[in-house]
Amino acid sequence: MPLTNTIAANTLVVKESPGYVRTSLAAAITLGMAPGRFYRDIKCGCINLLLHYECGCRANCSYCGLARTRPVDEDCDTFIRVDWPTVSTAEVVKRMARYQDRVKRICISTVQHPQAYNDLVTVSRQVLESVDRPLSALITATLMDRQRLEELRGLGVDMIGMGLDAASQQVFLRTRGRGVGGPHLWRKHWQVVEEAREVFGPWRVNCHLIVGIGETDREMIETLFHLKDREVFAFFFSFYPEAGSLMQRRRRPPLVRYRRLQLVKRLIEAQGLQPDQIIYDVRDRIVGLRAPSDLVEKAISEGKAFVTGGCPSRDGGLGCTRPFANSRPGEPFRNYPLLPEEDDILDIRRQLRLKEWRWD
Repeated sequence: MPLTNTIAANTLVVKESPGYVRTSLAAAITLGMAPGRFYRDIKCGCINLLLHYECGCRANCSYCGLARTRPVDEDCDTFIRVDWPTVSTAEVVKRMARYQDRVKRICISTVQHPQAYNDLVTVSRQVLESVDRPLSALITATLMDRQRLEELRGLGVDMIGMGLDAASQQVFLRTRGRGVGGPHLWRKHWQVVEEAREVFGPWRVNCHLIVGIGETDREMIETLFHLKDREVFAFFFSFYPEAGSLMQRRRRPPLVRYRRLQLVKRLIEAQGLQPDQIIYDVRDRIVGLRAPSDLVEKAISEGKAFVTGGCPSRDGGLGCTRPFANSRPGEPFRNYPLLPEEDDILDIRRQLRLKEWRWD
């Protein structure tokens, strides 16, 4: 055998970024890279790309399927309980260009890795050169500074997302910081939120928040007001335990709690609900509202409170739907990836159990 062939035969292809990325199963189906169809004809408008390295993420967030200490099979390609296949960056960019009519937005997510920022820039350039769709960057705050944010803005990234995840400093330290041997700092995340807001402008930055990792309702609501005051979006996720993670045995938040927080979030963001209109008990749980019934009824009946929070498409519609990111097919949607229909609203009313609330 010729020497060149021998070398080629014994050389393993390392499927790492920037040459390779992982993409959600929903995105792979949308682009014809995997078989399957969507329940209720849901559309996956956002193509989610995740930077990937053989050594994985260097962080150790206790709820995350990418955590440094999470034991996984060598060939495991799952994250948030579904397949995230590793694909050629060039191929997925080619597919997005070919099926551009199916694509509303593209989002590139980073992980905690020393090469991640440079690879984010490289992949962003490849995408923007070939696909005429808005691009979000879901950044790792620990890797960022103002100069890097300005560079991303100059490239053409139009929205910045960040996994704040925890609604209080105590929960952050316990789940993402020194409490689990992680590199993340609460003050650094908020510093990057402020810098991103200055660089990208109002309502061009968003923070992901996870309900059910140890925060109180009051802490979550205070964070919502804090973000709204800065004209930064908040996008809710409902905690779902990842097998092998440090929080794998923690229960999901009750659906009634999640629904009520979704409702109050919508009232704050769209109806101007004020802090003194929210009633808490001694354990800082929401137990009622001082709000006109017609405002509450409007927020429920229009259904938007219960839809996935995500970056918009170019026309202002929902670009990112993340189907089944918080729940399994066959069980109630935690975040609806489509506008709830009449029967869905009836289910949501039952789940809210608002007859138990106080209406002072």
